[in-house]
Amino acid sequence: MRHNVTGKRLGRTTNQRKALMKNLATALITQERVETTLVKAKELRKYVEPFITLAKVDTVANRRLAMARLGNKTAVQKLFNADFRNRFQDRPGGYTRILKTSYRLGDAADMALVELVDYTLPELKDAEVAK
Repeated sequence: MRHNVTGKRLGRTTNQRKALMKNLATALITQERVETTLVKAKELRKYVEPFITLAKVDTVANRRLAMARLGNKTAVQKLFNADFRNRFQDRPGGYTRILKTSYRLGDAADMALVELVDYTLPELKDAEVAK
């Protein structure tokens, strides 16, 4: 019985699943947008949102916690960057957005885009600067 067991196994062992989530979270934090399957996207949301909540308060302890769990120095630096932190300071949660896209060609898996809520395309950022 699955009493009080949360999360999907994603057809992987525990170590593989942890590595997958670390890599997807690192990519989402650094790139601010990731394309993956819908099931992985829903699991990624549960994994990455506590990091953004943790980054709201910039302390050495929080940085060390994030580093221990993420294992990527550049992602942790971006997470605790003042610009990145201030973007989510007033938001009580719900930092990511999942947009369903199409089906993967090989196995027809549901695909989705996971992005941070305030994400804007780089082309639009350049156009705003040009104005």
